[in-house]
Amino acid sequence: MKKVAIILGSESDRAVADKAVKELEGHKIPYEVKVISAHRNPDELDRYLRESEGQVEVIIAIAGLSAALPGVIASKTEKPVIGVPVSGKLLGMDALLSMVQMPSGVPVGVVGIDNGENAALLALRILRVKEP
Repeated sequence: MKKVAIILGSESDRAVADKAVKELEGHKIPYEVKVISAHRNPDELDRYLRESEGQVEVIIAIAGLSAALPGVIASKTEKPVIGVPVSGKLLGMDALLSMVQMPSGVPVGVVGIDNGENAALLALRILRVKEP
């Protein structure tokens, strides 16, 4: 089975990622966690997306503030991208609105603020649909 990639925009988003990790581990789904900022490390993000192409089936992107990470990822891959907005100065509403307002052709599925668990559960459903 191909794995789920969990990409964090910042190490400060780790607690939200841990919720997704716990759910994936409970269902014995392989995963990997990477911290790659769309703003600070765009080349590293591009490289990771290219190199993981054959191994990753679904991407969970966790970010706060401007929350560009899920949209940037969705613009660079055909894989399903699930955005998880992280609470911050505006209680996560800034991140939530950034993720749900993607332009046409750049789809991002979005779960609730800080809801890493639901992101993992949605990834599981996507994986099940793709099973032969």
